[in-house]
Amino acid sequence: MVVKRIVKNTIQWSLIFLTAIILAICMRVFLFVAYSVSTSSMEPAIIAGDKVLVNKLIPGPRIIRNFFSLHKGEKPDVKRLKGYRKIRRNDVLIFNFPYSKWGRLQMDMNVFYAKRCVAVPGDTFWIENGIYKVKHSMEVLGNRDEQEQLAAKDSNELAPIVYNCFPHNKHFGWTMKKFGPLYLPRKNEAIQIDTMNVLLYKWLITYETDRKIAIRNGNVYLSDSLITNYTFQQNYYFMAGDYVLDSQDSRYWGLLPEDHIVGKVAFIWNPKDKQAGKIRWKRFLKAVK
Repeated sequence: MVVKRIVKNTIQWSLIFLTAIILAICMRVFLFVAYSVSTSSMEPAIIAGDKVLVNKLIPGPRIIRNFFSLHKGEKPDVKRLKGYRKIRRNDVLIFNFPYSKWGRLQMDMNVFYAKRCVAVPGDTFWIENGIYKVKHSMEVLGNRDEQEQLAAKDSNELAPIVYNCFPHNKHFGWTMKKFGPLYLPRKNEAIQIDTMNVLLYKWLITYETDRKIAIRNGNVYLSDSLITNYTFQQNYYFMAGDYVLDSQDSRYWGLLPEDHIVGKVAFIWNPKDKQAGKIRWKRFLKAVK
C-alpha cells in the first residue's frame, strides 16, 4: 500500500509539474512574454534597465514555423494568429531588429528593439521641422516635447551621421528635421514603382521575393523582369524612439515588416536601476502609454 501511494503521489505531482510547464510555454508563445530594455532610446516611457511585459494578442501571436532553420539564412515562415486588435499609432512595440546586416533586411532572432509605432499601413508619414505628422490625422505622434527640442536646434549642432536619414540618398536629402513624405504599404496593395521610389522600397521587395532590384536604362528590374508596380505581401510600420535625439529607428533604416513584430508593450514589471542595483518601485507595474 505504501509503495502504491508513493507511486500515485509521484504520478500526480509529475502531472502537475508537466501541466505547469505546458501552461507556461503556452502563455509565452501565445499570450505574454517579458523582455529587458537596455538602452535609453524610449525614455522617459521606458528607462534603460526596465523589464517589460509584452502582450502578444496585439497584433496576434506570431508562430515562426521554420524557427530552427533561420540560422541557415532561410527567410522566416511566419503565421500570425488572430489577435485582440490591430496595431495603432503610438503603440509601443517589441520587434526583431531588421537590419543587423546593413543593406539587407533580415530577421535577427537575437536582437530585439522597443520603439513606438508612429505610422501604420496606408499612412503617409513625414517630419516637418522635427515634428512627426501623418496625412489626414491630427493625432500627436510620439514624444512631442523631444520633437520640439529638436525643432529648436540648428542643423549645424547635429553630426551628419545623426542628422541625415533614410534612404541616405542625395536625391531625397531626408533629415531628422525634414523627412518624407513616405507612404507605408499595406498587405496585398499594389504600388507603382519607378526609379525614384524604388529607393524607398527596394529592401522590402528584396526581402519578400528573395530577388534583387536593379535599375538599368531608366527602368526597374526585379532580377531580369521589368516591373512598373509591385504588390506587397505584408504590412509595414514606421517606428520611432521617444528619445528623438538618440534613437536608431525607422528614420535611419526604413520601414518595419509586420512579421518582425512580437507584440505591444503592456507594462513595466521589473524596473531595475542598473547603477544603484535597486528596484524603482514607483515604476513597478506602470502601464506603458
